Amino acid sequence: MNPVFNQSINIQFPNDISLTIKREDLIHPFVSGNKFRKLKYNLFQAKAENKDILLTFGGAFSNHIAAVAYAGKEQGFQTIGIIRGDELLHKIEENPTLKFAQENGMQFEFVSREEYRLKSEESFIEKLKDKFGDFYLVPEGGTNELAVKGCEEILKEEDSVFNYVCCAVGTGGTISGLINCALPNQKILGFPALKGDFLNDEIRIFAKKDNWNLISDYHFGGYGKINLELIEFINAFFEKTKVPLDPIYTGKMVFGVIDLIGKNYFPAHSKILLIHTGGLQGIEGMNIKLKQKKLPILKTND
Repeated sequence: MNPVFNQSINIQFPNDISLTIKREDLIHPFVSGNKFRKLKYNLFQAKAENKDILLTFGGAFSNHIAAVAYAGKEQGFQTIGIIRGDELLHKIEENPTLKFAQENGMQFEFVSREEYRLKSEESFIEKLKDKFGDFYLVPEGGTNELAVKGCEEILKEEDSVFNYVCCAVGTGGTISGLINCALPNQKILGFPALKGDFLNDEIRIFAKKDNWNLISDYHFGGYGKINLELIEFINAFFEKTKVPLDPIYTGKMVFGVIDLIGKNYFPAHSKILLIHTGGLQGIEGMNIKLKQKKLPILKTND
């Protein structure tokens, strides 16, 4: 585990507003950001239950799939990924995320999108147990009570100076942990990467306070959607700060926060902490798609 640090963003904002980014992306070279936090106590629990196999769910470009594969290998588990859609069944080599996961020992089971929707059904889980044996189930995106417990460790004592803590939202585990460990004077703002209002209910399952709000205006059309404006923003931000942002989660959140500063959403003198939840492994796959669409690629180094 590498030390995480807070990096000041040296960009002048109006009304004496300051931005700082917590570099959770640097916590581990392959299990970065919130994936490290979410898996920490789940791996402890799997070992306590004497399980040898981790089974989880995800899409073909999933940060979670890549993280479980590497963490499982590192901790001595077999890993199985139930992948949404079967279009890449014979094209694993063409997908950087799946290729990485396979190289780290993950076995795949590709299922149709219709079947994938049954992932929480007991009958579907039982079929998987019949096929793969007695596994420890890690939910899609890694979110459960143990994941939230891990995410409650993101904020440190030195973070008490911040009025706002902002993060991207996928399945709701990371923001739930932040909500639970935030101080009374702090507001947690979540920026969903998906369309729809269902996340409020998901977060309320785990969140113990009401110090939060979701801002749903910056998903750029939905999960995995990206356009030229976002690409140019992420690349310009990297040029100014040397902080690479992923286009699925953190890039959209940072775009949203800076846009809201320009719209006077935040009071004067606000100190805002951005949580970088990692996900940089997905950039290689996204750049393949961008080249196909003849769009600029995302920069991650000079």
